Amino acid sequence: MSEPRTSPSIFTRGAVDLGALRPAASPSPAPSAGPPAGGSAPGGAAAPGGAPGSVAIIDVTEATFQSEVLERSLTTPVVIDFWAEWCEPCKQLSPVLEKLAVEGGGAWVLARVDVDANQRLAQMFRVQGIPMVFAVVGGQPVDAFSGVVPEAQLRQWIGAVLKAGGVEVETPADPRLESADDALMVGDLDAAEAAYKKILFESPADAAAEAGLAQVSLYRRVQGIDAAKALTDASAAPSDIPAQLLAADVEVLSGEAERAYKRLIDLIRRSVGDDKETVRKHLVTLFTIAGPDDPAVSAARRALASALY
Repeated sequence: MSEPRTSPSIFTRGAVDLGALRPAASPSPAPSAGPPAGGSAPGGAAAPGGAPGSVAIIDVTEATFQSEVLERSLTTPVVIDFWAEWCEPCKQLSPVLEKLAVEGGGAWVLARVDVDANQRLAQMFRVQGIPMVFAVVGGQPVDAFSGVVPEAQLRQWIGAVLKAGGVEVETPADPRLESADDALMVGDLDAAEAAYKKILFESPADAAAEAGLAQVSLYRRVQGIDAAKALTDASAAPSDIPAQLLAADVEVLSGEAERAYKRLIDLIRRSVGDDKETVRKHLVTLFTIAGPDDPAVSAARRALASALY
């Protein structure tokens, strides 16, 4: 089985016949090739603060799949990690999944499947490359992805899985982020910028810190600006790129982000060369402020792609 050649953040909703995975008779457990690098001891890791016997991580075989995944998923979401000892990308993803499973405190369970020892399970899930991760809720797969994804994106995906399973989990506040946000709220842009950069140095994929840093840049660009005049100037000079960029900044701060996105996308359509790239980069920074889950950002990204190509 080869490692995945697809983009590392491809989410799918393929149909999997889990009924075919229910064994008519319980075969002998398949031998295990050992846990992934950084993994916990086979047999499952206890979830901190959970009920006696609760687990956060389990090793699953064809013999235990029905009880440990299908039946368990009727009450607790289960995330299946298809891995192998020889898979280098698995050694990047699996430890992060294990860390988040333990942090989850039993809200969801990570089920590890060694594809070499459990080839039938891999075949039934149509696993073409590893790492491959499936979420199972209520006895059925609800989502999946292949490859290695950043921790921040993985947290968002698990959050969506928990919602699908009707689980409400309160995310613990990050004191570093709270401190940075407080500095931003009181207008101490230097302190906020330094705090967000420190978070990103320690956690390069932290989407909240990226958004905060982009917001600091936005505030710097509009300091001392007359908002009404900026919009008037932009209306009078539709081809003036600095004027249009400033007007978009003003619109975002005024709660009219969709208007700002449209302004810049229309400008991209009218621009060429370096001017087009300047506007595109500015628009992307505005997307970062809102975050990837904002529906307006999703729609604007599609419009941007159309404008560029």
